[in-house]
Amino acid sequence: MVAPRLAPALVAIASGVLFSGVAEAQYKVDTRDDIIASSKSLAYDLMKFYHGNESGQIPGLLPGPPASGTGDYYWWEAGAMMGTYIDYWKLTGDTTYNDVVTEGMLFQVGPQRDYMPPNQTLSLGNDDQGFWGLSALLAAENKFPDPPADQPQWLELAQAVWNTQADPSRYDETCNGGLRWQIPRTNAGYDYKNTIANGIFFNMGARLARYTGNDTYAERAEKAWDWLWGVQYIDHETWAVYDGASVNDNCTDIHKTQYSYNAGILIQGVAFMYNHTSDDKWRTRLDSLLDACLASFFPEDIAYELSCEFALGGSVCKTDMLSYKGYLVRWLGVVTQVAPHTAAKILGPLRKSGEAAARQCTGGASGRECGFYWTEGKFIDPSVDKTSGAGEAMDVLAAVSSMLIEDVAPPVTNDTGGTSKGNPNAGGKDNGERPVKPVTAGDKAGAAILTILLLVGAGGLFVWMSFFDPMVS
Repeated sequence: MVAPRLAPALVAIASGVLFSGVAEAQYKVDTRDDIIASSKSLAYDLMKFYHGNESGQIPGLLPGPPASGTGDYYWWEAGAMMGTYIDYWKLTGDTTYNDVVTEGMLFQVGPQRDYMPPNQTLSLGNDDQGFWGLSALLAAENKFPDPPADQPQWLELAQAVWNTQADPSRYDETCNGGLRWQIPRTNAGYDYKNTIANGIFFNMGARLARYTGNDTYAERAEKAWDWLWGVQYIDHETWAVYDGASVNDNCTDIHKTQYSYNAGILIQGVAFMYNHTSDDKWRTRLDSLLDACLASFFPEDIAYELSCEFALGGSVCKTDMLSYKGYLVRWLGVVTQVAPHTAAKILGPLRKSGEAAARQCTGGASGRECGFYWTEGKFIDPSVDKTSGAGEAMDVLAAVSSMLIEDVAPPVTNDTGGTSKGNPNAGGKDNGERPVKPVTAGDKAGAAILTILLLVGAGGLFVWMSFFDPMVS
């Protein structure tokens, strides 16, 4: 990969925010005990961005959305943060945040228990819903403490998300299949079909097949893969993974930006399909995707957001992008467990990424605030990217805690110790459109009275304008 040439303005920005010397690193990652201690401190600092556990606040939300003026974060990123803490608990054994995670995840399920809360409709995408579903499925696979019996269960919630997306009302026939980016027809982006929405659906299908043993999920996952391959969101020669295309041109004019989480969600899904089926075609796909991903997103063996990181804080990386490589690191860690032959390629870059991420956490009043640009070895203030830093903090927690992946058991299934109860019929048709309230007799009577009053008022206004208004000649 040839790095883009930096504009002079970006060079000035970068040089202005880099410290002239390297501040002393606050986090050590040399031993298992060091990694656990550093992870605990990182988890504590990340939780400072979250206020859903405070009096008067809404559980399960990071400050935002941007249009509200309260913060930088859309609904989905809080769901992703919950998954980060589930992995953190699994990797370190620290239960400190388990109650916060459970409260947030159950509060956001929505009235249909499918992670479609009505107050998020204006920015509700299939990928947004999917990130909450991924975290619920992760909770089931990791044996995260089950919710109270009167609450929806982790596996049930994951199935509800997957079922709503599998329904033909959502998985439609434009571009010969696939999920749209947005769910309600009125949302900007409804005419776009992107890789992350379809990749999450594929990934969840593969994992649900492995967890439950029900091959219906695997069949639909393979159909989702075939669609992604057919529209060439996956490059047939380089195995690069692209972002998506519009239904208005039959998904042929592909937006070829590469994001790390698009590659990561497919790699993990393919690894689960290989684990479930033992079919060599999935191994071939896994190895091809992984090689392409490591070449693009791990220069110097350190995680790197290809689409924007070259700018070194020049406000090219937007808030969402600043969290992507944390998911990539977490997902690749699990790939080493379900497809062990990949460990030789993945574990080295994971360790170097964790070391580099920890090394640059030298900012802020605490002296341990984390930035995003790990390959630089120096802290770059998150404010340069006009964010408050939750994504950066989440990434580093993921990178450091994932260094423990060899010490924990792989994801469980129903047959290997899983405890979460499922409901294969959960969810279903939910297009994000709020149902219209039935019209009652009282509504009809009220409408009639209102109509009469309007007619009388209009008639009076006409008489007054015609005969008394001096402006009428």
